[in-house]
Amino acid sequence: MILRSEYRGCVKENISEKAWESALEQTKLTVQEQKEQNKVLTVCLYQHKNMLFLYMETLQEGICPETLFAPLAPYMEKWPEENGLTPWAPMYHIYHHSIPGDVSEWVKERASNENRIGRIAFLKPEKLFSYTYWHYAIVQEGLLKGDKYQYISLHENVLFSYFEEPRHNVNITGKEEESKVIDGWMAVDPESHFDREKACGNNFLVIDPILMV
Repeated sequence: MILRSEYRGCVKENISEKAWESALEQTKLTVQEQKEQNKVLTVCLYQHKNMLFLYMETLQEGICPETLFAPLAPYMEKWPEENGLTPWAPMYHIYHHSIPGDVSEWVKERASNENRIGRIAFLKPEKLFSYTYWHYAIVQEGLLKGDKYQYISLHENVLFSYFEEPRHNVNITGKEEESKVIDGWMAVDPESHFDREKACGNNFLVIDPILMV
């Protein structure tokens, strides 16, 4: 069983760059050990300014970023969540093109992939539910093709999108039919949903990877 999840974190101000880099190296070793033990499949961490975005594929239940990324915790702000304070706020998943099944089937195209890309977007607050509605509807229909590994989640008004290149386009149903729901999404003016000023003139802004395993 492959479990996919995304999280958002925030780095404290005025931390020691040397200490932060050392904590990242410790974290990478821990994640690599977990991969060698077949507990995780893919873990990618990205940073934009003080914001962190984490994509995880785990092979066991109960594996959480608080444990995997424990060395980073002293340098991170904590989010007030329902169950208390945490350095890693769970993001709400809203979009994908494929559902992982067998591990060997899931990773067979990955060997040829050269890039694992993280992007973020900022939704205008008044457009947040429109974006969520239409993307949920596209997933429920399951006909629109896109990257097999794409995964988009939401926290507050911030979207985090993970995908891989070269893209391996699939859809959820496996049917060769045209999506009708995408017409509805296009009709509500997708461009109007994004705060492009916050994303440096983009809808989705590619951000820097700082850890990939």
